[in-house]
Amino acid sequence: MDLILGLLNVFTLTNLFYCFMGCVLGTIVGVLPGLGPASTIAILLPVTMHLDPTGSIIMLSGLYYGAMYGGSTTSILVNIPGEAASVVTCLDGFQMTKHGKAGQALWIAAVGSFIAGTFGAVAVSLVGPGISRYALKFGPPEYVGLLLFSITMLITLSETSILKGLVCGIMGMALATVGLDPMTGTARLHFGMIGLMRGLELVPVIVGLFGIGEILLAYEEGTKEIYRGKLGKMMPRGDDLKQGIWASIRGTLLGFFPGLIPGMVPALTSFMSYDVEKRLSKHPEKFGTGMIAGVAGPEAANNATAMAGFIPLMTLGIPTGASLAIILAALMMYGLQPGPALFVQNKSFVWTVIGSMYVGNVLLLLLNLPLVGLWARISLIPYKVLAPVILGVCLVGAYSPRNTLFDVWVALIFGVLGYAMKKKRWPLAPLILGFILGDMFEGALRQSLSMSGGSVLIFFKRPIALALIVTTGISVGLLIRFLRRVPQELLKEDQKL
Repeated sequence: MDLILGLLNVFTLTNLFYCFMGCVLGTIVGVLPGLGPASTIAILLPVTMHLDPTGSIIMLSGLYYGAMYGGSTTSILVNIPGEAASVVTCLDGFQMTKHGKAGQALWIAAVGSFIAGTFGAVAVSLVGPGISRYALKFGPPEYVGLLLFSITMLITLSETSILKGLVCGIMGMALATVGLDPMTGTARLHFGMIGLMRGLELVPVIVGLFGIGEILLAYEEGTKEIYRGKLGKMMPRGDDLKQGIWASIRGTLLGFFPGLIPGMVPALTSFMSYDVEKRLSKHPEKFGTGMIAGVAGPEAANNATAMAGFIPLMTLGIPTGASLAIILAALMMYGLQPGPALFVQNKSFVWTVIGSMYVGNVLLLLLNLPLVGLWARISLIPYKVLAPVILGVCLVGAYSPRNTLFDVWVALIFGVLGYAMKKKRWPLAPLILGFILGDMFEGALRQSLSMSGGSVLIFFKRPIALALIVTTGISVGLLIRFLRRVPQELLKEDQKL
């Protein structure tokens, strides 16, 4: 009954307008690399203070989960991740574009995001308070177990060489240590450069490796268009549609439950989903060549993670990421204290916001699907026209997070590195995953050892941490079986090394 009243409240002209504006702004933010939902929400926060609390939170929430929708567009079309969560979408999404299937990739990304978003909205309204309490049982030792499991994904993300994938993953972890030590404040690996003391920002690294690297490679190969020929159907059919829908459902479930844990970023769950899809596939060697499951699963996972974050935020007052932390600040500025009492004392507000999530996901689907054909035609634009635009977007995206030219140089340097890695067939995804995991793993490990006085037994005394470590061992065993299924020609590069 409360949800029905909340939905009725959403269908007022004012609330619908705020929901629509949040979804549109979120889609734009997702498409533009470097802008990011957190910085945009922070910029808009002073403006929304002039709105009523319900309209403000509806718009900020729509912007947040709308950015997860939009992030796939440039990943699929031009190999530039709009968001860190869309990095893994580049692997198969851009390859689908090269084969004239950009419309199908965009369609399944939008539908997968809708499935995940709707499931998340249902979960928030039905089981949020009960589920969120389990997230409080996760401490640093549990994070170590979870991140150890995530590290096993480095192998399945290796495109042609397991050894190359591991080397790239370790290199990414090493790059994550550049800057100030988070616990002691000691400068590390800065080589006397003040810019490096601040550490490396993720966005310049990914737009350099993927976007600028792709431009350099295309220039050398004399690319005329991303795709030359007639575009195929805009909607996947038959087996492709079936694979995409099932991958979306699996990605939704895989992304939702980890998303309840504070600090679990959508980028990590999207990598986890890709790893699962590759392991379940009958043709794992085809991933990275344009598999629709490699687009659908990760896109659903990152949207599910984004939606799941609203449960601990609203029921316990615990934000799971930077964007939700700013939304928490907005709630408190309005005098709304998140927690169980919020559902009693401000019932109308809570259920109207939850109802807006249902409406927002429908609006995002209606916004994205009609544009599929238009976006897909970008792949037909002559590359001599498209390349300067892509380069400009990359450089602006690199500059935006910290407003420093140093990050622009970082993007250019990583662009050259990305070009060299692609030319020599070194995989990019393990490097990015290692970069994301490195900082998280180091922090969790050091905090755990501080809690135990340096004893590693803490990981075996806590049931959840132990279960995750055992799961990691099982995963490694399954990986060995997986490697036996990979055609031997894909392992020959390891023998050369």
